[in-house]
Amino acid sequence: MSRFNTICLVVIATMTSSAMSAAPLSFSRDIKPILSDSCYHCHGPDDTARESELRLDLRASVFELKVLTDGAMLEHLTSNDPDVRMPPPDSKRILRTEDRQTLILWIEQGAPWPTDDRHWAFVPPQRPAVPTSKKKDQAANAIDQFIHARLEQENLTPAKRADKATLLRRVTFDLIGLPPSKQDLEQFMADPSPAAYEQAVDRLLNDPRYGEHMALDWLEASRYADTDGYQNDRLRYMWVWRDWLIQAINTNMPFDQFITEQMAGDLLPNRDFYTQVATGFNRNHRINSEGGSIPDEWIVEYVADRVETMGTMFLGLTLNCSRCHNHKYDPIEQREFYELFAFFNNIAEAGLGPNNGNSPPFIAVPATWPHLTTAQTIFIVPDPVKIQVVQTSVPRPQSGSPKTVMVLHELENPRDTYLLNRGQYDQPQKSEKLTPAIPQAIGGWDPQWPRNRLGLAQWLTSADHPLTARVTINRIWQHFFGTGIVKTSENFGVQGEYPSHPQLLDWLATEFVAQNWNVKAMHRLIVTSDTYRQSSAASAELEQQDPENKLLARGPRKRLSPYAIRDAALFNSGLLVEDVGGPSVKPYMPPQIWRSISNAAYQQDQGAKIYRRSMYTYWRRTVPPPTMMAFNASSRETCIVRNDQTNTPLQALTMMNNITFVETARLLAQRELANTSVTAATRVVSGFQRITSRKPTGDEFTVLMNDYDAYIADFAADLDSAKKLLSIGASPYNQDYDISELAALTLIMNTILNLDEAITQN
Repeated sequence: MSRFNTICLVVIATMTSSAMSAAPLSFSRDIKPILSDSCYHCHGPDDTARESELRLDLRASVFELKVLTDGAMLEHLTSNDPDVRMPPPDSKRILRTEDRQTLILWIEQGAPWPTDDRHWAFVPPQRPAVPTSKKKDQAANAIDQFIHARLEQENLTPAKRADKATLLRRVTFDLIGLPPSKQDLEQFMADPSPAAYEQAVDRLLNDPRYGEHMALDWLEASRYADTDGYQNDRLRYMWVWRDWLIQAINTNMPFDQFITEQMAGDLLPNRDFYTQVATGFNRNHRINSEGGSIPDEWIVEYVADRVETMGTMFLGLTLNCSRCHNHKYDPIEQREFYELFAFFNNIAEAGLGPNNGNSPPFIAVPATWPHLTTAQTIFIVPDPVKIQVVQTSVPRPQSGSPKTVMVLHELENPRDTYLLNRGQYDQPQKSEKLTPAIPQAIGGWDPQWPRNRLGLAQWLTSADHPLTARVTINRIWQHFFGTGIVKTSENFGVQGEYPSHPQLLDWLATEFVAQNWNVKAMHRLIVTSDTYRQSSAASAELEQQDPENKLLARGPRKRLSPYAIRDAALFNSGLLVEDVGGPSVKPYMPPQIWRSISNAAYQQDQGAKIYRRSMYTYWRRTVPPPTMMAFNASSRETCIVRNDQTNTPLQALTMMNNITFVETARLLAQRELANTSVTAATRVVSGFQRITSRKPTGDEFTVLMNDYDAYIADFAADLDSAKKLLSIGASPYNQDYDISELAALTLIMNTILNLDEAITQN
């Protein structure tokens, strides 16, 4: 008997029983990700890296070469011979033992490979029927039906509802990025109405602070900043676009219109000043102004950035992987990258930025912004004299003043677009001029659409587009639950994770479109679901069975965003200045922090500007605000839709020693001391509840009071130390209070602010 037949017999003998008893494997869910991760590098879409004629990304290739039916693939999986085993040991590709066993089991099950083997994300979503679960009486809406049905399959039961205080704190942070006020909490707790929660949700959805908070995710993804980046990192003025963004969210602009105005507001037939400002979305990229830079090179970089940003934000694809060669995993060719590139290659922009200020094209902002008259909203064409660069080396362009905003504007004569070898600006393949087009694997282009950015926006927002609604609703889900239904919210491609609840994702995507892309309606649907309202507490058994809470048998628990951590401290202390919109501000930062990249020192603002919401903090790309970065904010250099979460000692040190948190602790203490008719113990309990939305337990109270008594004694013996503590921050301390008492209560409030619970949504 041949060696190969022996191998097959052994494998068949050991696998047949498990193959018969195991649940059928799904090619899209179980097999394709393994092939992509371990095999596509040598047997995938990229013809420059392919090691043989076999393509494991194409069903036709696999069946034509009969690698499944002749036993060849089985031999490669089971052999110990390094010349036979796949992946080859010297390839540095690792096929995990469990993945190898999954592939063998799949072969034993007959290697089912559907005729339509498109990646699931490239197939337009079809609205699934809402499943019926045994706990339908506990389902507030369709979301719960999908979640409960999956839990029943896993023999799990949903958690009970979170208590009212926890729930109000959770939804208030999620919708406006701030904690509930003591008054809001007391009113909510005293309201026995079954509709009290829904009424609170509706109030929050109509709160002006909703638009500010929801804009933050978009600011990070849009790579918004107040400087250009790169070595010079000169300043720019784009805050008017940020104002537009907040207003668009607060007025619940339909998301298809939201996309269209940002992608092509200057090309709309009914365009106006606002739609023109919206296009600033595609000017948020970095701009180079370094002497000696080659303008042609940087125009290519700016256009490529727009393609990559669009790919991440709307398609959930890593299009940048196809800039230099065919994508190694997804069916996107290098040519298709540059066909998308052609949509954005007609902007009348400079390759080299000015020394300071906005780079053309830009438009003037009326002095009455944001309260414009009808006459002031008329569409403005950027001054052509200021548009000096058309992909050729020319002098540095004229800069725009603080009363301008960068926008998009088409060239009268479009630039030629070619495929660039290895993505290099100076290596175009001039044998063929490329025209705007979309990737064939996604498809769906209507011939009636114009081949420009407006047509591209129409394609992105078409009802049967396979990606836009899915990708968007997934990020919305991520906002509320901490993790998307597709965990890799930046990558819906073959290398991305399979959805934890694929039918729910498609139901939500189709519902989003059916609701006319109504974002607030989807937010309300999610936060009023029983799934969202569950307690986040988990048993040891559930923690072991589902540590990442993918199945959602419990409610979400996540750390506050870097912005909400600071804003909550300011809000609870009474320091927060809640003006909406306007230029960026410069709160506390070390005065020498900018010295590492320039001769200019950081000039801190004074007065109320120090206490504005964190979304208005001046963002210098090369030196972002260190407090925000300590808690994993994006640097705003590129499009980021999913931030890492780290736990480091630096975070605790920031919360203990940063001027903002010491000052807010003092103001919290002063708020409690203002009530002169209560005891110190009552003040400690009140401060704890103000910060965490609950009262301390008996043990917590004992620890805090013991510390308070010790601090009182220490500061009474050392008033100078008390005064130093109370002098931290720009706001003066209230000298009407006993110094040692105020200092002691300040440290207690600082301790509470440092609790995990203070910066976490339970």
